Amino acid sequence: MSRPGLLNRRLTVALGVAAAAALALVPATGAIAGTVKPATFNKHKIPVQLLSFNDYHGHIEQDAGTSSDGSVTFEGNRVPAGGAAYLSTHLKNLRKGHPTSFTVAAGDLIGGSTFTSGVFHDEPAVETLNAMGLDVSSVGNHEFDEGITELKRMQYGGCHPTDGCFQQDATGKDIAYPGASWQYLAANVVQTSSNKTVLPRWWIKKVGNIKVGFIGMTLEGTDTLVSPSGVAGYDFLDEVQAGNAAAKILQKKKHVKAIVVMIHEGGFQTGSYSGCTGISGPIVDIAKGLAPKIDMVITGHTHQPYVCNIPDPKGQRRLVTSAMSYGKIITETNFKLDTRTKDVIRKSEKAVNHLVTRDVPQDPRVVSIVDKWVTKAAGPGNRIVGSIAQDIKRATSAGKEDRSAESALSNLIADAQRDSTGAKVAFMNPGGVRADLLVANSPAGEAAGQITYRELFNVQPFSNILQSYHMTGAQIDALLEQQWYTNRPGGAEILRLGISSGFTYTWSASAPNGSKVDPASIKLNGVTLDPAATYRVTTNNFMADGGDSYTALVNGAARTGGKVDLDALVDYFLAHPALTAPATPRSTQAP
Repeated sequence: MSRPGLLNRRLTVALGVAAAAALALVPATGAIAGTVKPATFNKHKIPVQLLSFNDYHGHIEQDAGTSSDGSVTFEGNRVPAGGAAYLSTHLKNLRKGHPTSFTVAAGDLIGGSTFTSGVFHDEPAVETLNAMGLDVSSVGNHEFDEGITELKRMQYGGCHPTDGCFQQDATGKDIAYPGASWQYLAANVVQTSSNKTVLPRWWIKKVGNIKVGFIGMTLEGTDTLVSPSGVAGYDFLDEVQAGNAAAKILQKKKHVKAIVVMIHEGGFQTGSYSGCTGISGPIVDIAKGLAPKIDMVITGHTHQPYVCNIPDPKGQRRLVTSAMSYGKIITETNFKLDTRTKDVIRKSEKAVNHLVTRDVPQDPRVVSIVDKWVTKAAGPGNRIVGSIAQDIKRATSAGKEDRSAESALSNLIADAQRDSTGAKVAFMNPGGVRADLLVANSPAGEAAGQITYRELFNVQPFSNILQSYHMTGAQIDALLEQQWYTNRPGGAEILRLGISSGFTYTWSASAPNGSKVDPASIKLNGVTLDPAATYRVTTNNFMADGGDSYTALVNGAARTGGKVDLDALVDYFLAHPALTAPATPRSTQAP
């Protein structure tokens, strides 16, 4: 669609949204967003372009990615990619020649972010996406990292309730955060007591006289991937049932036949960036179950690129796409609307994944936004808080992070948390460790091996609170067994915990789930744990509330709070210069 028209719409929406911000809940009926005047090349066919991406995670700078320069392996070559200002330019270039164009996303735009965005509660990420012309997005699990209340603030605006306003005018007066100019959708997130959705289920846009409906959802297991206390009182519904229910209402009551689903759930494939070789994962069954009235599915969560055709329940071809992560890929989908049926011409659907290269000019407006926040973040971010004598990393397999293996960095974090609280043992979830610590990495130009506050933030960006409580030896045994979990929500069946020094156990890969760990092998400083005795244990609040299906932790007694996990890690680094990687693993695999 034309950007001037979109700007006018957003100014109108912004005024209405400000008034709606005080509402506790958004009616489940969704929103109708106006009309686009299409370019009609055939009196019965209207071409439409969709540009989509997912899992942005506040990566507004150029240095985010799988290597220090942000490059990725694209079709066999290492290519520098990503950065908000480059992403914006690529979006603008792709829109050229497409009068009817929508820019959509499949969640995790915020949360798990790099320092420059995350330290300001992702207001920088939202500001860059506003400038890029994003139209609509599903929520993802990371949109709920700081709870329902903060997600609503991200949508509707207002200063942070604890940290206040991050921007001021020339006189020093606070400038309120304006909120997102695009619409977040959450068709499968409902309040338990009322069944009302936390955000609209759909967003409708008219193209000429044809309504196009967008439904947004997160994965059903979201409540196990975030702190349960932040989403208490809300249910995350089955994706197929919620999506089909919304599509049915759109078709029957709203007279919408052209329907796009954006869902924060995904799959895995081994082919090219625009391929679909051996597609697997939760999205396959979801796509097969979504009603035939849904015309295409935009996905995310797994950080994988693919362009698939997964037949709908009637056997009709249907596009299912994903654009990797961090703003490094844009999926361009083109299709035609039939003016007679008011529906998508399914056989016209075509999609390709484009790499966000850095061989184009940066969008100057986005550059100024990024530079502003980088300057604000420089002071606290560049403070030296410690040093390492060697790289300390997450576990990897085939060059990728492997959360099914115990890692040196998770173990080091567990050491820091135990020392902070004085507990006997600490456990760290692998998903809470988001970056490696490298001797050669110098984001502020510091000496090799020096570690900045920014680097530790990038390792632990979630601001979880340490929790300590009493657990019996039997409860600790149950926790260790939960590292192996059949059909764990979120897709990872094995999530190996980081464990503090002095704690050891033996496990068997061939034993059935629930019996992987030998209880007699669980020892603290060489002494076997007594199943009936109690031990003081420390975790973060995400785990303590049962996150990642570590439900054994919920049963701990005499629970007390501690420091923010990042503060405990900073303290540990300040007290232990020239840290080396802990010997790993601390557990032992049985022959």
